[in-house]
Amino acid sequence: MPHRSSPLPGGRVRLARGASPWLLPTVAAAGLSLARARRSGRWAAAAVPTTALAAAMLWFFRDPEREIGLGRVISPADGVVQSIMPWQDGRTRVAIFMSPLNVHVNRAPVAGTVTSVEHVPGGYVPAFDKESENNERVVWRLDSELGELEMVQIAGAVARRIVPYVTQGTKVEQGDRIGLIRFGSRVDVYLPQGVEPAVEVGEHTTAGVTRLDRD
Repeated sequence: MPHRSSPLPGGRVRLARGASPWLLPTVAAAGLSLARARRSGRWAAAAVPTTALAAAMLWFFRDPEREIGLGRVISPADGVVQSIMPWQDGRTRVAIFMSPLNVHVNRAPVAGTVTSVEHVPGGYVPAFDKESENNERVVWRLDSELGELEMVQIAGAVARRIVPYVTQGTKVEQGDRIGLIRFGSRVDVYLPQGVEPAVEVGEHTTAGVTRLDRD
């Protein structure tokens, strides 16, 4: 079972699990170019973009600690509420768009048991495009005190890899880290029937903190 980790010494920010395939090559390239920059003008020129790219990767894959917010359903993602749409079965879909500048780690919107983690193949159009409904995705279902809650991680034009952290049968606490979408995209939460959204379109959300449901 995932545990909420305590803050790192000195307030340091941890890096997201699943970032290694992107981080290691860029950091290694930056280190090599910096080490050789004093001996060669070419390496010195190369050191600037490689170091900038490594710094960008470290920023993109930051995973800060959060003080978990209050509410029956909290936001699983940092981003902006893109749409709020009533569903035919009585649920309400809250779609949160994640830009490349947002934290990419997603958190459990409720406490409960993960009943399924389903990978669905698809395309990679921008997440703000209507056609993104057919993008690659990972569909999560959690058994909670509110009943079954569905959350969907959706890949986009840049984000082409979704990395689940937990598997079917795992018990999670609200706000636990459950997965990563590399370089942003979109996360949808389906509020159960009878649960009204407390956010509005255009509102910024913070994973593990922003309350999505209204009393």
